[in-house]
Amino acid sequence: MPEHLDPSEQGALRLLSRSPHPYHHQNSELLDPSDHFPYKSSEINPTSTQPVRPSTTREITPSSDSGTEADDEHFLKGLPAPRRLRKGLRGRNEVLSGTSTPIPSPALLEEEGRRPSYNLKREPHLGKGSCSPAEALRRRKELARRLTEFLIIGFLGAVVRTNVHVQPILRRWNRELYAGMGVSAFLISLYPLRLVIWAYRHGTPSKKIPLSVPSSFDPAPLIYPPAITVLVSLLLALDNEAILVPNIILAISSLPPSLIPAVSNVDQVCDSLHWALSCTPLILGEAFQKLTTGGASSSSTAISIETMTLLYPLHRNLGSLLRTLTTTSLLTAELQLLSISLVDLLLLSSSPQAVILKSMLWVGGLDILVSCTQAIQWGISLARVPKWRFKRAGTPAKPRPTFISTIMSWRRVKHDLFHAPVDSLSCSSCEAFDDHDDSDELGSIASKSPPRVMTIPDGGGAAGADESQTFGTSPGHKDPSHSTETKHVSAPLRRHTLPGLGNATRKSHSHTPSGRRKRTASNSVRAFFSLTQEQAAIRKWVYAVYVYVCITGAVLLPVPFVGVRVAVMNDALHGNEPVGWALGYLFGNLSWFRWEVVSRGLERWICLPSRFSDETEYSRGLGWAERLRQSYLGEANTRLVMSAYFGAVIVVGLTVVFRLSPVYEVDTRRKVFHFMMVAMFLPATYADPTFAALALSIVLALFLLLDLLRASQLPPLSKPLASFLAPYVDGRDLRGPVVISHIFLLIGCAIPLWLSLGSLPRTGAGCLEGWSVPTREVSMVSGVICVGLGDAAASLIGRRYGRRKWIWGGGKSLEGSLAFAGAVFVGLTTARLWLRVGGWPASDGNSETWSVSALKMGVCAATASLTEAVLTGGNDNVIVPVVLWTCVKGLGV
Repeated sequence: MPEHLDPSEQGALRLLSRSPHPYHHQNSELLDPSDHFPYKSSEINPTSTQPVRPSTTREITPSSDSGTEADDEHFLKGLPAPRRLRKGLRGRNEVLSGTSTPIPSPALLEEEGRRPSYNLKREPHLGKGSCSPAEALRRRKELARRLTEFLIIGFLGAVVRTNVHVQPILRRWNRELYAGMGVSAFLISLYPLRLVIWAYRHGTPSKKIPLSVPSSFDPAPLIYPPAITVLVSLLLALDNEAILVPNIILAISSLPPSLIPAVSNVDQVCDSLHWALSCTPLILGEAFQKLTTGGASSSSTAISIETMTLLYPLHRNLGSLLRTLTTTSLLTAELQLLSISLVDLLLLSSSPQAVILKSMLWVGGLDILVSCTQAIQWGISLARVPKWRFKRAGTPAKPRPTFISTIMSWRRVKHDLFHAPVDSLSCSSCEAFDDHDDSDELGSIASKSPPRVMTIPDGGGAAGADESQTFGTSPGHKDPSHSTETKHVSAPLRRHTLPGLGNATRKSHSHTPSGRRKRTASNSVRAFFSLTQEQAAIRKWVYAVYVYVCITGAVLLPVPFVGVRVAVMNDALHGNEPVGWALGYLFGNLSWFRWEVVSRGLERWICLPSRFSDETEYSRGLGWAERLRQSYLGEANTRLVMSAYFGAVIVVGLTVVFRLSPVYEVDTRRKVFHFMMVAMFLPATYADPTFAALALSIVLALFLLLDLLRASQLPPLSKPLASFLAPYVDGRDLRGPVVISHIFLLIGCAIPLWLSLGSLPRTGAGCLEGWSVPTREVSMVSGVICVGLGDAAASLIGRRYGRRKWIWGGGKSLEGSLAFAGAVFVGLTTARLWLRVGGWPASDGNSETWSVSALKMGVCAATASLTEAVLTGGNDNVIVPVVLWTCVKGLGV
């Protein structure tokens, strides 16, 4: 420290220095990491003796990423440092103290740019009408990006409108469609007018029309949930027209609440005006007459008018529940689409595969939600407690003093009768006062160490004379009267240590010894502080056993509307027991298995499929692949071959991933899973689409269950699952408690297949009724092509060869988008070629030439690639496959 500076300046520089010994400060000098100290510039009078005081501005201390409250290392990182004017990226609100921030990536810059600024008072230039040229250019780029999104949705609407199979449905249900579109358009156009009226009512705007679209505006919650819901329902109405009106109501229900004029100031989940507007298609249309006069197909599952009027509160409450469960893992548009999908699955599912998926998600999910929520919350709270906060097993608990022992203490009686001194260290009341078990810092443990000591120089009477003056003086505080005497001492004297009891500082329950305010633990975590580590481990296993028992009961409990097994048996399998049905579904064509079933009389439990003895019966009108499946291999044996093939691909893919782990980056390893989905489902889906859909449904339910066990932090599966997923997570997985990458990858591959099966008629007889489809179409594998080929190609090519960015910036490059479109085009071409070579009957009859089909596939690939490039308000692994399926299905590829 320079000695020519004034003491006040030395103190200021000392406060702003990055010391390697931060704990050598006195208590009054130790800094809170959230305090901001002003930098002392050269314009201040150097002769001023005004001490530098910390500013009162405070910021919220960032929480630990690990979710535990035991991480206090950020205090050392938060020591203030002097401002250094150097080149580099810095934010507008960068503080003097705190950890340094590395240069953000373009994706982070894009995310930061989309984030609205709420600090208009500190930044006056942000609230002004005029903006800088850079901001104006950026706003124009964002406007081009959002207009592109609207154009994509408009193009999809035109594609669906021109479909020859959809046009009769549009003419039949035009009043309901116009009512829904009119309500949405009216609310969207009314919103700017409401803003202008509000601006004039609360002041005098600087412009006549005080409206400006911010660059952070994201229209995803406004356009994707309503538009995708209506467009997909129009294509699915080819087989079941009854699903159209409920989805129009759900589309109105998914509009953002800010578009609805507020009727009351009470914050509530369901708005009465929004509810009334959602029923407009029922009021203005003729849904009741059309549904009751047989307008829908005979196989449709129509719902009543009373149920349709309750779709809005069901959707809103379900969305609120999903937001509570997923917290920040899903965006608003994703939550809306998920809620609409679950409502449709609950009310409109009719095929056996959809009913099985409904039973697993709704029946099993509600069972686990009701029975395991509290136990899982306790397990998560117990896992957040650091080990040092638990009670030590070796130290017995102190007996609490009773009322009689307090008022009739033997030491106090001895003091009153014999005038004996009372030992303050052994006073039970003082002991109880000083011991505070609820302290949140390690200092509470250190405070139980022996008391401070005083130092007495060795020197007989002089020592005794000095004892009265230096008794209880803490080290570091010198007495001015002895400063001259200590200078003449040539060598350090021997010092004896005796316990000093005079000025022993009392432990603070609200601040640490360094002067920082303690972070109080939540009540849910504080409740476990009285446990030892052994008791906490036993408690975790008790919670885990309870959760596993509840999960097993939810699957196997033989109670209607409670057990998944009973729901599947009654609703999907026509009363057949699920385990016996599954055995016949997979092994029914094996000769030895059929003999064992028949010889033991198990036909009532195990359903055996029929065998085709006449090979020429199915030779006409069938391709070689379908003839091989039915006449030679058998349907059940084909499923066994597909299962073995899926298992082999998974084993090979995991082997490749584990070998690539120490060499390649995370993104490259993640794309191996994408290629595994392509290898499994692109060649095998046409062989048995219903079996592929059933396998994806079961794996999805298994993924959700395993992620629930991982997030619950309960033994023995939580830590292995977290360790396995940790090398493959990205930024989207860190937004909340749900790891969404593998779940959305599976959903993106499965949704187009589920939607295609929902639009096709079903065949089958006996116990396999509804488990066959007579035709195939390219849209079945559009999700696998989009996610497995397109997304992987865009990521691998864009990261390595991407040099030219889109005009609106961001992390997407033109090279990556071209790779996406090329991969999707190649995948669609391969799927159509495999459909033609395999000889499966196509839904469109394969009447188009290859040139027309290539043009359509190119348009579909370009649309999906452009959607992937502009999409910001939703996960591209979910929305882009649905857009591609809509385009492929609408164009009839």
